[in-house]
Amino acid sequence: MAGDLEPARRGWRLMLGALRPHRRKVVLGVLAGLVWTAAKVSVPRLAGVAIDRGVIHGHHGALVMWPLIIVAVGTVQGVCTGTRRFLAISLAAGVETDLRQRLFAHLQRLHFGFHDRSQTGQMMARANSDLQQIQFFLVFIPLAIANTLTVVSIAVILLLMNAPLALLALGALPLVNMTAKRFSSRIHPTVLALQQELGELASVVEETISGVRVVKGFGAEPLQARRLRKEADDVQNVSLLAARIRSAYIPMLDLLPTIGLIMVVWFGGHQVLAGHLTIGGLTAFYAYVLMLIWPLRMTGMLIAQAQRSKAAAERVDEILQTEPEIVDRPGAVGLPPGGGGEVRFENVTFGYYGLAHPVLDGLDLVLRAGEAVAVVGPTASGKTTIARLIPRFYDVDAGRVVVDGVDVRDARLHDLRRAVGLVFEDTFLFSDTVRANIAFADPAAPEAAVVRAARAAGAHEFISALPGGYDTMIGEHGYSLSGGQRQRIAIARAILADPRVLILDDATSSVDPTKEHEIRSALAEVMRGRTTIVIAHRPATIALADRVVLLDEGRVVAEGTHEGLLATSARYREVLARAEEDEADEMAAVSR
Repeated sequence: MAGDLEPARRGWRLMLGALRPHRRKVVLGVLAGLVWTAAKVSVPRLAGVAIDRGVIHGHHGALVMWPLIIVAVGTVQGVCTGTRRFLAISLAAGVETDLRQRLFAHLQRLHFGFHDRSQTGQMMARANSDLQQIQFFLVFIPLAIANTLTVVSIAVILLLMNAPLALLALGALPLVNMTAKRFSSRIHPTVLALQQELGELASVVEETISGVRVVKGFGAEPLQARRLRKEADDVQNVSLLAARIRSAYIPMLDLLPTIGLIMVVWFGGHQVLAGHLTIGGLTAFYAYVLMLIWPLRMTGMLIAQAQRSKAAAERVDEILQTEPEIVDRPGAVGLPPGGGGEVRFENVTFGYYGLAHPVLDGLDLVLRAGEAVAVVGPTASGKTTIARLIPRFYDVDAGRVVVDGVDVRDARLHDLRRAVGLVFEDTFLFSDTVRANIAFADPAAPEAAVVRAARAAGAHEFISALPGGYDTMIGEHGYSLSGGQRQRIAIARAILADPRVLILDDATSSVDPTKEHEIRSALAEVMRGRTTIVIAHRPATIALADRVVLLDEGRVVAEGTHEGLLATSARYREVLARAEEDEADEMAAVSR
């Protein structure tokens, strides 16, 4: 099984698997490398023959013919070099693109719990710098194959030309192999730690930029600068450790091949003087040994890049091997057509990962089709959790959530989530036009439908006043708009989706209380005949609901009308009073 493989093997498996769809380019690259190698290793031999026949024996015709042959061979070598390089870059770019799309798609499939526990910066680092490291290595694959073929071919040729001299020239190769293995084992954990530290650094940068308003609001720039300095120092320290390992081994990998040159000059020279070897033969032999030096020197760089790429592939594979916990069950069904949106919580118990106590504890709640229910409760009573369980962002620990008679765990996720419209307190808008944000669930929606949704959400007037109207580009997260404007666009987005169940999770919290009436009538129109959950603390918003449910410690402790609960429930009055105090404190803080 994939999960049983060692991390290093998973890294290699990921890269090899990514190469399979591009095997045609791999094969063509290898063929180009073979021809390139054959052309390259033939040049010294041709030069040796030209020297012996043209220079030593005085054949003038040989001095013309053999150089022309060498030019022809060099031309073939050049063409193969360009072909191999193009195929290598094309292959690496294709694999990087495939992996990036695969990783992005998998990140979207992963459950909310995974994203709750993951750092965005780490995910960004794996989707960018880690994939780039894999690409860098894949570019080298045709070169590494060509280098290996070159070394093997030259070794065979040298042995055939002069076995004793070849053994002396190649005597350092076992030492090169031992040094390379030692280097590989030392550098791998270091580059893995470096990729991790780069992810931590990216997390600090991402959090600081995303939360720049909070950072500036609290004057915390020096604090974030210290965090960044610490992470940057960690990256520098690990980088220097990797550099020390490279500086200890790469010079040895550079030095060992030159020993072969010394042996060729010393022993080969004596063989020429003794008449056992021609000058052309010695020249060719010397040229072949020179050709060995660059591939062997490249060994160190290839090993270092291979280890860094393997470490990056391990980190990417760690994400890809994470199984989504919220998926369609075998035999999943669609919601019944024409359903009115009845929602039932039956003895539901649920707790978030890492919490000692459940947020919902034996919750029983029924929302009749077409009914609007306000859910009220103190902080951490489970109000938002209810909103998250209906579209199955999380699975319950016990009990069940039922929509129109279907357990949400038995429903197809796509159908379920298209049937539920959500407007959260923390409104998120995309860096796109106003129109695109409203039509997010249905990009092909006609203009009239977009405008109708905006009117229903009380957003049409301010959108029309924007410089580009519905074509106005919204800045990142929509921060170019006010909080109330963002929430009205989010409400319009949910309305356009035409859900069976509409969930408004403090959807008017960012709207100034003095202007809340502007969208209250619109909300009342949208909620009419549609099952709606209103999570709120403002009495005017709560009054939109047909029924009010008071939630405390994960259970329903009281329900009725707003006026009825005010008259009969001290806990209800206490919750509303505390919410009003908190809102007053927030407004006072803003005014200061």
